[in-house]
Order: sequence, then C-alpha cells, then structure tokens
Amino acid sequence: MESILLSIHPSDPVWIGIAFICGFAVKLIGLPPLVGFLFAGFMLNAVGAEGGDFLRTMADLGITLLLFTIGLKLRVESLIKPQVWGVASIHMVLITSVLSALVLAISQLNISIFTGLDLKTAILIGFVLSFSSTVFAIKLLDELGATSSHHGRLAIGILIVQDIAAVVFLAASTGKVPSVWALALLLLIPLRHLLRKVLDHTGHGELLVLYGIVLALGGADIFELVGMKGDVGALILGMLLANHVKASEMAKSLLSFKDLFLVGFFLSVGMTALPGWNEFLVALVFILFLPIKVAFYHLLLNAFKLRASTSWRTSLNLANYSEFGLIVGTLATAYGWLSKEWLAVFAIVLSISFIISAPLTSVRDSLYQRWRHFFKRFERRQRVKGEEDLDLQSIEAVVFGMGRVGTAVYKAIEPEFKGRIVGVEIDDHQIEMHQSSGLHVIDGDATNPDFWARAPSLLIGLKWVLLTLPTHSANKAAVAMLKQMGYTGQIAATSKYDDEAEELKEMGVDMSFNIYAEAGIGFANDLKRRFEHS
Repeated sequence: MESILLSIHPSDPVWIGIAFICGFAVKLIGLPPLVGFLFAGFMLNAVGAEGGDFLRTMADLGITLLLFTIGLKLRVESLIKPQVWGVASIHMVLITSVLSALVLAISQLNISIFTGLDLKTAILIGFVLSFSSTVFAIKLLDELGATSSHHGRLAIGILIVQDIAAVVFLAASTGKVPSVWALALLLLIPLRHLLRKVLDHTGHGELLVLYGIVLALGGADIFELVGMKGDVGALILGMLLANHVKASEMAKSLLSFKDLFLVGFFLSVGMTALPGWNEFLVALVFILFLPIKVAFYHLLLNAFKLRASTSWRTSLNLANYSEFGLIVGTLATAYGWLSKEWLAVFAIVLSISFIISAPLTSVRDSLYQRWRHFFKRFERRQRVKGEEDLDLQSIEAVVFGMGRVGTAVYKAIEPEFKGRIVGVEIDDHQIEMHQSSGLHVIDGDATNPDFWARAPSLLIGLKWVLLTLPTHSANKAAVAMLKQMGYTGQIAATSKYDDEAEELKEMGVDMSFNIYAEAGIGFANDLKRRFEHS
C-alpha cells in the first residue's frame, strides 16, 4: 500500500500555511476560522492551484471522524421523533417543489446555463438545494458546545434524515444498489457488545484515540465494501457505542484530529470550481432564496409544537446549502444531466451560504430578542417534552451544566441549599441519570432566551448561578443572557485557561475557577491534611 506521505504534492504545506493565515485573520474579527479556510480555498483557486491527494485525504478523514463523533452522541430515539423526520420530510418536499418551479421559470428567460432544462432536471436541482450541510452545521454546533442541546439534537436529527434521503437518491440514480452482503451489517448489532468490551479496556490515552480512528475508518470501509455510503458506516459505528460511559471521552479525544482534517474539507470546497459572472449571478438567485428556506424550517418546527426560540435556533443551524450539491453536481455532469457550469454554481452557492451562516450564530439571540414578538405569533400553545413551563419559584441556587464538574459542585453545595437548588442540563441521558439518583435536575439551556420564559419565577429569589458549561463560549453566552435578564445575584463560572477567567470577570462574573489549577490546589490541600494527621 502506497504511503500517503509519498503522494503529498510539494505545494500542499503552502496551502495549509495559507489556511492558517486566513483562519487566524477572520478569528481576529470575531468570525469562525472555517470562514477563513473557505477564503483560502477561493484564493488558491483564483491563482490556479489544484488540490492534491493529501488535501482530499484530509477532507475525507475529517468528514468520517466528524460523523463518527456525532454517532457517539446520538441516540436512535432522537431520530424517530415527529419533529425530526416530519420536519425533514415535509421541508424537503416543499423546498424541492418551490425551487423546481423557480428554475423552470428562469429557464424561460433564455439564459445559457438554463438552456435545455426540463422538469426532471429542475426537480433534481431543487432536490439538491433542499439539503443543509451536515459537516458545516455540526462543526458550528461543536464550537458552541451545543451538539447535545435541544436545538442541536433537532438539527442533527434533521440532517441525518436528509443524509439518508441522499444515500437512497445516489443508489437509485447510479444504479448502484447495496450488495446482498449488506444484510450482514445487521450482525453489528450483537457485535456491539464486543466493541464495548474492548472500549472498557482501552484506558484513557493513545489506545482510546487509536480505537476511535479504527472504528471510524473501519466502519466506513465496511459499508463501502457492501455498496453503501462510507460516512453512514462511521455514523452507525459511533451510534453503537453512544450509551457507553466512555463515549463522551472518546469523542473529546478525537476532537483535535477531526478539526485538523476538516481544514482539508473547507479548503477543497473553495477550490472546487472557479465560477464566471453568469455562474455567480445564478448562484446569487439561490442565495437570495436562503431566507425562504430558513423560514420554512421555522414554520414547520413551530407547527410541531416547539417554542419560537428553539425553532429559530434550529433553523439557523440549518441556514446553509449542502455539500451534497457538489456530489450530485459531479455525478450529473458525468452523466450529461447538467452542464459543467452547474458544478461551479453549486460550489459558489455552498461557499457563500457558509460565509453568511457562520456569523449569524453569534447574533442569533440578539436578533431573536429584537423580533421576539413577531416570532411568538407562530408559536403553538401546546408544547413537546422539554419545552414545557417550569415552576422554580423557591430556587436560590442553580447549576448550569451537570457534567462531572457541575455534578460535583451541586453535591458540594446541596446541604447549604436543601430543597432550594436545581441543576440545569441539555443532555436527556444525563438528566435521567441524575433524576434517578435523586437530584433535582431539569432540561434547559442557560443561553436560550426562552429558558427564562419557561421559568419566569426563577429570578425572584435566585442568589447564586454556577456555570459549568462545556465551552468558554457557552459560559460567556450564559453570562450575557443573565445580565440581559436583569439578574443581580452572584455568578461563579469555570474556565480552563487564565485568559478565559479574566474575560469572564470583565463580563461581570464574581468568581471564575480554572478547573485545572483548582484541581491541583484541591489535591495539594488534601495531601496537606493527610500529612498533618499522619
């Protein structure tokens, strides 16, 4: 087998350096680095650079690891909820129909790229553009620490339903149906017990990382061998381990590898095709349609009894077009269904939608607050589970984020606030586990404006808020929301680095604890007490 290192094009390291410079530049102005990676791809494309095997391998590995880590956090029951498959299916049909009609209408204007398009081809274009990007949406949710949030789980569920539809379409359009050996994949269900046993004994170091990579790439290869999409295999292998106690640890251990390899994906998107003015103008039409696509998501989610804020956040997670357009575009041009110009259109539509969507996540809550009364008009009176009103009138202390640190904090201060403390968590599995242990834990999101609408009495007697959310950005968003709601009590928050702690204090946090430093101090104090009594 040829080594990947031998196939690296000499200029590949230069591209990675350019990606770093562009990513760093956009980070300085408050945008996610992935926007910079897209710009780097455009720049390289403009000067005539072409992607090599190394870049394509990076992109493939990034997507495979991304789907595997999502599988580690995903449970099958989240896909069978009506608000997931119902919204995904209805939205797909509606957007495909509207865009097909739009494409047919434009084809009457004698624009060269639309020449010869018939109803079947128009439906194909509409179908392709009805999808949202799994890679981009999940990457943003990861950065926000929101993959386990209610709106994050809804978005991921909808994306997976779309991915299943994409697999079915590709199989039908190419005539490549899964082989009879695909039935043998059912053996993975009983095999999961063996996979979990191995995971029990991998420890917490390099073997855990290596096992995760083996499962992700192995799952992808097995599915490819039987004629199915490899990324789906990585996702399913992850799902088989989703309830394991070390699943979350494995996902975190693969985080840096996944982020590094995904740079290749965003670079390759920008380098896919260099559009001319005609292609750019056609792409602009579809970009102008993007708010309509988002509005359909929002209205459908409201119709399925979700709160307006949850519908809004979920819709913005999906406010983009999908890389599926590039896959189908390549296929369609190869079969002669579409001209090659359409591949450039799909590339520019995808890229611009990413650039528009990324900054929206940082202002979504302020936009919601501004237009809240308008959004509330479309909200149903009934609520699905997790969206109902909460009675927290007697609460004096609340812990947001009931992971290991949050749980330890809750148990440590519970005697001081007997019957007057509550934990707030976004992960259903964690909530059930804590409730079965007798802890007062509820479903909620500190960064969601409507959490406070669900619990209007909470702020009345609240004295302490303790933030142990998984990311610094989530803690900052929670602090900003507390200040906006008029909270005047004490706030304590965790951080991992000194600069994060200083930033939180500048925002008004009374106490910020570096969890690594505090762990060392706690260990030293315990040792000191033991020495004194020995």
